[in-house]
Amino acid sequence: MRPAQLQTILEREFNSTTEGHHTPVMLWGPPGVGKSQMVAQIGERHQAPVIDIRLSQMEPSDLRGIPFRTGEQVEWAIPAILPDAKRHSPAGILFLDEITSAPPSVSAAAYQLILDRRLGEYQVPEGWAIFAAGNRQGDKGVTYTMPAPLANRFSHFEVETHLDDWVAWAYQSGIDERVIAFLRFRPELLFDFDPAHNPAAFPSPRSWEFAHRALQKFGDDPGLLQGTLQACVGPAAGIELTAFVTSLDKMPDLDDIIAGNEVPVPDEIDLQYAVAAALVGRAIRARNNTGDLNGTLGNILNYAGRFPQREMGVMLVSDMHRAIGEALFQVPEFTDWAKAISDVMLYE
Repeated sequence: MRPAQLQTILEREFNSTTEGHHTPVMLWGPPGVGKSQMVAQIGERHQAPVIDIRLSQMEPSDLRGIPFRTGEQVEWAIPAILPDAKRHSPAGILFLDEITSAPPSVSAAAYQLILDRRLGEYQVPEGWAIFAAGNRQGDKGVTYTMPAPLANRFSHFEVETHLDDWVAWAYQSGIDERVIAFLRFRPELLFDFDPAHNPAAFPSPRSWEFAHRALQKFGDDPGLLQGTLQACVGPAAGIELTAFVTSLDKMPDLDDIIAGNEVPVPDEIDLQYAVAAALVGRAIRARNNTGDLNGTLGNILNYAGRFPQREMGVMLVSDMHRAIGEALFQVPEFTDWAKAISDVMLYE
């Protein structure tokens, strides 16, 4: 299932705790596709704490607690890491990450916690959602087969990579527009992992964020740039991204486009992707700054209509709509542009 859909599911599961309808959710997927980040985003959106418990690093007693004697009886000291309404918050997320890497003895200790929301005398607060994530057995990670009793305590979803969802997140998160443009140009490289070869570095949504960071740190040093990009996304993808970035000196002047001047569209398809991504970035910055937002959007829309392949303009405007929202429809130039491409699908 694509990330945007899973975000909605996690959102509703979090909200359902107050109504007693919450079902623990298990996210499956290869490394680097953003499972942990999706859970973290739900916590950030609600300003709710996320307690990340790595069962792979625990012993059964770490979860169950330590026994101590009180008179003629033995009681259990509740681990401080478990959610507590007073100490943490009345609402939050208990996240069992890397659950498939936990040995069976530890995962067995989690059975009651996940299904019954309790461990002995301990009770998970009502406002807390329970999410988990893990790799599949074919992903070359350290994984155990999930026992059937544990699997039956979750609703299961497999995380798929989806370029449009990643692009929307990337613009929102300030990812370098050169990385966004490159992946629009080479969409198959958003995630390219072959478990049979088990590479140290490979393209994934997570590692493209690393590439963004590398561009900020080493973009001014051609002698280091290619090596650092390869260290993030693998040898082949690193070489391609380096070549893409170094070719951008042929791009048209973006300031002229924003000013409404007549600027020719470059013939090279890779430069067209780069211009489209850069213009979406300019639109986002215009929205965040005090200035002539409508004028900027109008001139970008006019330029979008000049692409020889109309699908390129549609992609530009679609990405801009995801980033800007309904304000795009208030620009007079939008109506003219929409009529010109009325036979091309704009939105899903």
